[in-house]
Amino acid sequence: MTKRRNFSDNFKATVALEALRGDKTVQEIAAKRQLHPTQVSTWKRQAIEGMALKGMKNL
Repeated sequence: MTKRRNFSDNFKATVALEALRGDKTVQEIAAKRQLHPTQVSTWKRQAIEGMALKGMKNL
């Protein structure tokens, strides 16, 4: 059985921002960072949701 990898919040944010920029596809980012594309998409979605919640608090 393989050991689960743990990623820092900073790493997740970096990957999510790279995905949000749109310069590269999710598949390209995942291959570069040795991640599954679903993981990149999940972190991207979480970043968008987090920004939306922050925006709602400022209203």
